[in-house]
Amino acid sequence: MKVGKQSVRLENVYMGEAAVITGPKEKNGPLNRYFDKSYDDLYCNAKTWEKAEMQLLGDALEICLKKNNMEVSKIDYFVGGDLNNQLIIGNYVLRDYDLPYLGVFGACSTATEAIVVGSALIESKFGKKILVGTSSHNATSERQFRYPTEYGGQKPDSMTFTVTAAGVALLTDEVTDIKVSALTAGKVIDGKLNDPLDMGRAMAPAAFDIIYQHFEDFNIGPEAYDLIVTGDLSYFGRDMVVRLFKEINIELNENYKDCGLLIYDRDNQDVFAGGSGCGCCAAVTFGYLLAMLRQGHYKRILVVATGALLNSVITAQKESIPGIAHAVVLERMM
Repeated sequence: MKVGKQSVRLENVYMGEAAVITGPKEKNGPLNRYFDKSYDDLYCNAKTWEKAEMQLLGDALEICLKKNNMEVSKIDYFVGGDLNNQLIIGNYVLRDYDLPYLGVFGACSTATEAIVVGSALIESKFGKKILVGTSSHNATSERQFRYPTEYGGQKPDSMTFTVTAAGVALLTDEVTDIKVSALTAGKVIDGKLNDPLDMGRAMAPAAFDIIYQHFEDFNIGPEAYDLIVTGDLSYFGRDMVVRLFKEINIELNENYKDCGLLIYDRDNQDVFAGGSGCGCCAAVTFGYLLAMLRQGHYKRILVVATGALLNSVITAQKESIPGIAHAVVLERMM
């Protein structure tokens, strides 16, 4: 049911088991015990970084199917994306599966965009079992958006560190312990920032806009949730969102976290401002947050993945970096 300007209340969408596969930096971070598998090097037993990212996504897909005790033939669609040109990671992984594939791109917001699309298909009864998933890899993303790792360029503290991870989850019309109860689809918001080495602050206006619109559509405030978590803003972007809400007299306090700050230990890991990338929100949500819901630490959370809608060509033309964010509500039912 449509609610307000941009939101939908869902009645028949649930989340089954999920799988998260990561690289070495994430393995050595504070959330390691919530991941299904981690590799000890960035090549993930493959010959190139792109093939390493394919390995991550392929592993996550297979483990997710196994955890849900489900064959590929029972899945109606796979909805997902990545940060590489033409979504090559999902394209190349899904070529080995007899499975309808809807590739979506929202930059680092792709995790929640996939849930939005998949949930809409289930709620409208166009599907019953849908896999949603995303991936990112630090080395492929650096080459895609900034400079290859071999370049060895200087990196400021404001830069976010792309997470090497893939996450895949099952959406279903069968009742489980986790319900996807609402969603809010975001708009492209341009804060007129143009530094590709400070994408956290570039995405912050979109995060602010979607959270505020979600509150308006449902006539609620931050107290409605045990936890509000953004996807990829890390230290500087999260701080900007807090300050933007203070300007309209809304306090986001300890119940507001960011996946980019949860997945790494900034005091002891060299990750600059914190984590980002398609795999950041997917890894934290499908690993840590689902576990916290199922263990009863949280009852209701708002997940807001954020994306910077740029490429290397347009930033070289001195354009600003618009952002987008999509929000989904996850609730513990049992």
